[in-house]
Amino acid sequence: MDKVKLYIYLLEQDDPRKCTSLKLVRFKLAIPIYSVRQIPKGSVVLNPYTNNVFSPMDRELLRLGLVAIDCSWKNCKEVFNGWKRGISKRLPILWAGNPIHYGHLSILSSAEALAAALFIAGFKEQANEILSKFKWGSTFLSLNKYILKDYAKCKDMNEVLKVESEYLAIVMHSENAKS
Repeated sequence: MDKVKLYIYLLEQDDPRKCTSLKLVRFKLAIPIYSVRQIPKGSVVLNPYTNNVFSPMDRELLRLGLVAIDCSWKNCKEVFNGWKRGISKRLPILWAGNPIHYGHLSILSSAEALAAALFIAGFKEQANEILSKFKWGSTFLSLNKYILKDYAKCKDMNEVLKVESEYLAIVMHSENAKS
């Protein structure tokens, strides 16, 4: 598989001028979806509220597609409450590089989320192509350079969880040292 088919379920809750999903659709890097029924069965749906963590082992699952749900972070819990379509996976912790949520843990734009999943699954060129469409795309990669590489080296979800836990411990130690 050379490239992963990317889908974006557009809920149109954000400012269209700042919406990374719409930009990916305009560049024909993602296919827009306007109904839950259009999400391909068996595709991986990025869901920040599931316990199933995305790992390199999920690469095979991507043959049916990777889906980002484009909604406002303010409405995110309601959108994902009881979500049943596709195979829900959450990304491990990463730092946002986008100007709206810069430096926040795991409050990623749809473009960042898709690129992160692609990077972890070994589709680095496709991840870079997505991020190249944004002025801050390289910022996301530089903020997460080491952690993305560490996640990509993992064999399965348990190893990703271990790496995530180690990074969280460093973040917590750093935060405690500041106060």
